[in-house]
Amino acid sequence: MLNEKAIFAGFGGQGIMKMGQMLAEAGMVENKQVSWLPSYGPEMRGGTANCHVIVSDRMVGSPIIHRDASVVVVMNLPSLDKFEADLKEGGVLFVNTSLIKKSPERKDIEVINVSATNIANELGNIRVANVVMLGAYVQKMGTVSMDTVKKIIEEVFANKKELVALNIKALEKGAECVG
Repeated sequence: MLNEKAIFAGFGGQGIMKMGQMLAEAGMVENKQVSWLPSYGPEMRGGTANCHVIVSDRMVGSPIIHRDASVVVVMNLPSLDKFEADLKEGGVLFVNTSLIKKSPERKDIEVINVSATNIANELGNIRVANVVMLGAYVQKMGTVSMDTVKKIIEEVFANKKELVALNIKALEKGAECVG
């Protein structure tokens, strides 16, 4: 039974909310029960940002995830420091190693290292680091299908066709990082 509880976290401006939204939208397209709960720090850009996303086969009772996340995705060091403890034993931690040089402290979790910001830079646009990380997440977790996420990207960037191919490439590059 699917009951994925994920926390996405990073600096404002890194596309944290969009990463969570795309996962939630993909879940809806696949007829799953979803919730998406955003949280911003004092500034929208440059401050901290995180969102809780639940994708489940059953009704979601509460959108809040507290100390029982099955997945945590961190895009910067302050997010690792803050949210590593919210991951349950046996959970999966995705770490943007481009910006985080510190190793996670926990030994009872699986750590997936993705150099998301560096990969995005190689693709020519640092702003797709979130989609690189989303690609790794989707490939590893299988919560939603890669094809569904590609359709969501096409919808999100419908008015900016030049960004569709770039974001799909970023998604695929992220997926390559985990096999």
